[in-house]
Amino acid sequence: MSGRKLRFGMVGGGRGAFIGAVHRIAAQMDGQAELVAGAFSSDPQRSRDSAADLFVAAERAYGSYREMAAAEAARPPSERLDFVVIVTPNDQHYPAATLFLEHGFNVVCDKPVTLTLAEARALRETVARSGKVFALTHNYTGNAMVKQARALVRSGALGTLRKVVVEYSQGWLARDIESDGQKQAAWRTDPARSGAAGCMGDIGTHAENLARYVTGLRITELCADLTTFVPGRRLDDDGNLLLRFEGGARGVLHSSQVAIGEENNLSLRVYGSEASLEWQQEHPNELIVKYLDRPREILRRGNGYVGETAQRVTRIPAGHPEGYLEAFANLYREAFRAIAAEVAGKPLPDDLDLPGIDDGVAGMAFIEAAVASARQGAAWVPVAA
Repeated sequence: MSGRKLRFGMVGGGRGAFIGAVHRIAAQMDGQAELVAGAFSSDPQRSRDSAADLFVAAERAYGSYREMAAAEAARPPSERLDFVVIVTPNDQHYPAATLFLEHGFNVVCDKPVTLTLAEARALRETVARSGKVFALTHNYTGNAMVKQARALVRSGALGTLRKVVVEYSQGWLARDIESDGQKQAAWRTDPARSGAAGCMGDIGTHAENLARYVTGLRITELCADLTTFVPGRRLDDDGNLLLRFEGGARGVLHSSQVAIGEENNLSLRVYGSEASLEWQQEHPNELIVKYLDRPREILRRGNGYVGETAQRVTRIPAGHPEGYLEAFANLYREAFRAIAAEVAGKPLPDDLDLPGIDDGVAGMAFIEAAVASARQGAAWVPVAA
């Protein structure tokens, strides 16, 4: 880390937003970064009002991200932003990220990375040309016990991987709340702002990413049944997928936003030839490991028996729960290692554990394949590499 706090600006995340506040908490949890600029809304007055709420100086409150990019790029090095956080609806990710990268800024972007796979591939080329850090906030990978699960798989403790079952269920879109003006529902159910998928793009991508992160396996083919249950809704609100992974493993991915009674039920089970594991986001401090011929183990975050990687991201002693915000902050803390190195003109750390543009492209390839399969009557389709 440099001898000062990193300076960042934000695109989106103003009044009435959900994920913007989460990003701000996570980015500032470790005291390594400070928010100094922003285009917090597409409405210039709302952007300025949001800046005042957040104690951002009026001269660094912008009416658009284009105005922000030009003005911030012109500032002297002593004031220049070190990175920009993009927390807009999906349709603005690609143009905003591209513009800031081209103006020489590191970027942290919410998921999914873009509106289309073509945009994701184009953005990957821009990231490579720019030489800047690009981080994608698949925040569940920052959880200590997710990292422990990954370490167990890599150690060979599960043997040959055979089956992966991953679920992400919510119930908040069980009714047509978008027609009542609910802001978060309105853009997520709008194809022009959300993309070709609704539920599968919003939370199904988290399930895909979690499975890939823990197992290290890429989905090669899938068969998708996507459904829209709420009358009048234009995008899927439920999906059920069969998966084929490289190496021969099989899988099931279920994602729903009409599962009444479910709050944020992201869960993963991985079955190998020697053992299996299970992790649930709503009980994030525990990892269950199961065996054929001996009692199951319940590993708990913060204890000395968990591995080095999980220990490194553990913030407080065992018995004091850590969850969503801490995992999000772990991702930011890892991003700061990369950004601080880039700002100092040093090589990036070679042990970075940070979702990036390749994860974003994989997520968009997953969405595109799921939509294509569903449109073909749940046909098996390949997932682009």
